[in-house]
Amino acid sequence: MEGLIMAGQLILGLSILVTLHEFGHFITAKWFKMRVEKFYLFFDFLFPIPSLLNFALFKKKVGDTEYGLGWFPLGGYVSIAGMIDETQVAATLAKDPEPWEFRAKPAWQRLIVMLGGVIVNVITGVVIFISLTYSNGNNYISKEELNKNGIVALDLGKHIGLKTGDKIIKVNGADYKQLSDLRSSDVLLGDNSYYTVLRDGKEVNIQIPANFIGQLSDKKSAFIEPMTKFKVLDVTAPNPPSLLDKWLGKESEEMLPALSAGLKAGDYITAVNQTPINFYHEIREVLNKEAGKPIRLAILREGKADTLDMVVAKSGQIGFQADILMKMSHEDYSFGQSVGIGSKRAFSVITDNVRGFKKIATGDVSASKALSGPIGIAQMFGGVWDWTRFWMLTGLLSMALAFFNVLPIPALDGGHAIFLLYEMITGKPASDKVMERAQQIGMILLLALMAYTFGNDIFKSFF
Repeated sequence: MEGLIMAGQLILGLSILVTLHEFGHFITAKWFKMRVEKFYLFFDFLFPIPSLLNFALFKKKVGDTEYGLGWFPLGGYVSIAGMIDETQVAATLAKDPEPWEFRAKPAWQRLIVMLGGVIVNVITGVVIFISLTYSNGNNYISKEELNKNGIVALDLGKHIGLKTGDKIIKVNGADYKQLSDLRSSDVLLGDNSYYTVLRDGKEVNIQIPANFIGQLSDKKSAFIEPMTKFKVLDVTAPNPPSLLDKWLGKESEEMLPALSAGLKAGDYITAVNQTPINFYHEIREVLNKEAGKPIRLAILREGKADTLDMVVAKSGQIGFQADILMKMSHEDYSFGQSVGIGSKRAFSVITDNVRGFKKIATGDVSASKALSGPIGIAQMFGGVWDWTRFWMLTGLLSMALAFFNVLPIPALDGGHAIFLLYEMITGKPASDKVMERAQQIGMILLLALMAYTFGNDIFKSFF
């Protein structure tokens, strides 16, 4: 079921973005009195071969334009009369241009049409980020709350020199407001970033390696977290096997020991064997050491001390969810503030992509770790339908698609724009044959990139 939810969110998000992108080309072409022959979500042919397996799941012609839903779910397209793209080749444009064709219009009009999809993607991304900023405000862990007990340095944090108990007081020599500032793209994708920590009453600078973002991506986990007190929020019960599990002969989930030992929501865990427990990270560390072994859990229930005996699962778990006892801060934004903050967040996606490609080019980050295809993106959406996360990722993808499409690669909007700028500067267009060859080369590059990201996703999923 989780896989279906992931796939459903991915398909819905990309369908919205592809439709809006193609609408950008469509509406600007109509604006300049160009004939739009087709407007399709998905392809009605075996992409990228326009003459193979031509059929649509649905189509309806209104005026000069055929609107449809293709069978090949890999994007969508607008077919504009007189334009060389994935649906037309130079041979079909041998005769003189008609006044309603793309090629008959001035270069500046064709440039606007080519950039129409990118412009709509940018507008969509900005609107989504502004809306989320205005509706959700900002929930955050303040610097003061974070430093009340200090941080827990996880494996990667220890690797760069952080220690549990450190109090991070500055980032790149400047003050900061909240925990997320420590993990911002400006810090993790920047050059020569560092934290200043207070350790044993002394200030110590911790340098962030240039390849740190790649290590984080590889680990798929955080490098620090707040040191917090906790109590038991819920005790885990095994899920009953689904009909599919029964049919496949799978065993029921393991019964974790906390439930049968009598641990209850609201309990405070004060010790494991003779080891005192004050903070959440401490019980994780102790249980990992005691995996598969019997333990005695000291608890405080409604002010009364008690003990529970159990055997820790081999996974290092006993089966409870923690209620983290940390004060969260919140601030609401006016609409005017949301416009500024949301727009900045939206355009930061583009600057982050530029920085990310720079990291790949310099070798600080491996392309195999940084690039994801549909499987990786679906995993980002997650197996639970959360509308806030859905729209956040859809806004992020909208800005990322705008950035990707404006790259000067033949077959992308940016590639077409380069040829049009050449025409505007020199006063003469590139030949139809050159345009066709560039389109073919661009398609080969895009298909190679698609194959790489698909294969990379599959490899990362299994290994």
